Amino acid sequence: MFERPPTGQAAVIVHLAFGLDEYAEADREFRELVESAGGDVLDHIGGSRRVPDPRYFVGGGKVDEIAESLVANEAELVVFNHDLSPSQERNLEKRLNARVLDRAGLILDIFARRARSHEGKLQVELAQLHHLATRLVRGWSHLERQKGGIGLRGPGETQLETDRRLLNERIKTLRQRLEKVSARREQGRSARRKARTPIVSLVGYTNAGKSTLFNRLTGESIYAADQLFATLDPTLRRMEVPVGEPLIIADTVGFIRDLPHELVAAFKATLEETREADVLLHVIDAADVERRSHAREVNTVLAEIDAAEVPQIEVFNKVDLIDGEAARVEYDAHGVPQRVWLSAMSGEGVDTLRAVLADYCNPDMVEGLLRVPAAAGRLRSQLFELGVVDSETFDDDGATRLTVTASQADLERLVEQAGLRFDEVLIERRTARMAPAVEAS
Repeated sequence: MFERPPTGQAAVIVHLAFGLDEYAEADREFRELVESAGGDVLDHIGGSRRVPDPRYFVGGGKVDEIAESLVANEAELVVFNHDLSPSQERNLEKRLNARVLDRAGLILDIFARRARSHEGKLQVELAQLHHLATRLVRGWSHLERQKGGIGLRGPGETQLETDRRLLNERIKTLRQRLEKVSARREQGRSARRKARTPIVSLVGYTNAGKSTLFNRLTGESIYAADQLFATLDPTLRRMEVPVGEPLIIADTVGFIRDLPHELVAAFKATLEETREADVLLHVIDAADVERRSHAREVNTVLAEIDAAEVPQIEVFNKVDLIDGEAARVEYDAHGVPQRVWLSAMSGEGVDTLRAVLADYCNPDMVEGLLRVPAAAGRLRSQLFELGVVDSETFDDDGATRLTVTASQADLERLVEQAGLRFDEVLIERRTARMAPAVEAS
């Protein structure tokens, strides 16, 4: 008879190298994941292999080493920084007499702890059930054995089939609920598209500072902390920009290397905000030596959710942690913003990012000199009410010369409503740029 051992917080962690150049960084991140899940890391088992062992993932000698560490440290849990097959987990638990958790199960546990909204909890539960479906046999393996005697034949198979049926029914229910959530989100996106409200979506590796930047840009105070997956639930807010209509900015879940496919599938409704965005702000921890590899991981997940073609602006955050680094903007040869360097924590460069987004999301913004006749006083008042007037002078005949920065479509509409022709009122015009350009390196 085999029943799963009890679990606990005292953990021995296992991470093998399979020829990876980024082993040290992956190892540090793995330890942070275990601690984020509330685990107490008592020992670390390392090593290297060419290929995983089909029975235990690690070799027999390494299994003995893990068993000795469990006894010596009085640990209750073994966590692998690898994806284990159901049979490998089962074999390890039998051999070690301790609960075994793989990387996917660890991340799912963290997500379950951090989900706050109804939608987030549904998404995490769906991912957990998909993960559990392949491992259901373990809990009832002691009942699958055929024993002699009346009433002892086949109860395990019956119970296992019942559990699978209940699990599949629950998965179906969760999918239906999430489809309703997705439909409501689509209604919101449709309304924003009709209103022509630009959508800016924050993406990035977990703990890059997305939520802190979101709070700076919107004036909100959503939860942000120096930990992996500090926030899961998507948040959409209005963001005021120096010129033009407000934007909608969305904060999404942080990405990580080897993000479980169950999570990518479950969070599809949330990640649709990313796919439908007009521009992605790819937040990167500028002080992290692994920032480029993290950026590649983010782009890999974006490709999985069909968001690879959405335009990106890279935001290098935490410049306050780098000596000699300053907030700045980098444009390409065509004047398109490529990178913004800033500090979300101190606020340095955040206003510049707002200006860059105003430029990017309102491409018809112009700076122009208008000559408004004295008889068109109503037009002058409307321009001031909109807050688009930068300066004002007067001609001898009573006409007003206004330097404005506004959407050309809005200017044309107001001028036509005043019974004037736009080409006669506009004296000078140039494309507006709110932030000074710095050539991209």
